[in-house]
Amino acid sequence: MIFVTVGTQLPFDRLVRTVDEWALSGKRSVYAQIGPTDYKPRNIGWSQFLSADECHRRISTCSAVIAHAGMGTILTALELGKPVIVMPRRADLREHRNDHQLATARKLLALGRLMVAFDEEHLQAKLEQLAVEPAHERISKHASPQLLGALRRFVAGEQVTAAHLKSRMAAIFCGDQEGFACNPVGVEAIATPVGADR
Repeated sequence: MIFVTVGTQLPFDRLVRTVDEWALSGKRSVYAQIGPTDYKPRNIGWSQFLSADECHRRISTCSAVIAHAGMGTILTALELGKPVIVMPRRADLREHRNDHQLATARKLLALGRLMVAFDEEHLQAKLEQLAVEPAHERISKHASPQLLGALRRFVAGEQVTAAHLKSRMAAIFCGDQEGFACNPVGVEAIATPVGADR
């Protein structure tokens, strides 16, 4: 079963409606947490809200996660090794107050850890790709000692180089395992301060 979640703050009918229409084909069963909306899906199981425990249970037992670009959902799915499709909310469509979800989605897409759909047509195509999307290596629930040390040094006012942060972020998001592919450009995009030389 595919699990869809859009969080609890605002409606995200564009995502829910697209998945609901796709589910009419009957290719995969879908259950969705649809949030505060008047839209009532016809082709999928749904609830407006789920407890945190129920949401975690559904993520742990599903075959894939479709979600807004909420970091809690993304991190939980990656910790559990689930394929993830993210569709970021857009401020110009009044789906959120600003476009931080677009920025989040772009950066995580660059890391190669999830699929991103920027519009409804793109989401339909990504849903079709789920059948061949492999399970991902799980990420750790905890930051590495090296990253924590770098953050402690930074907070204490010591100089921490961008190169050091990039290497630690690559280890967290891309794994330390030999042969595990990672897009270093994505790590650089996250670890390099805006305006800094790359």
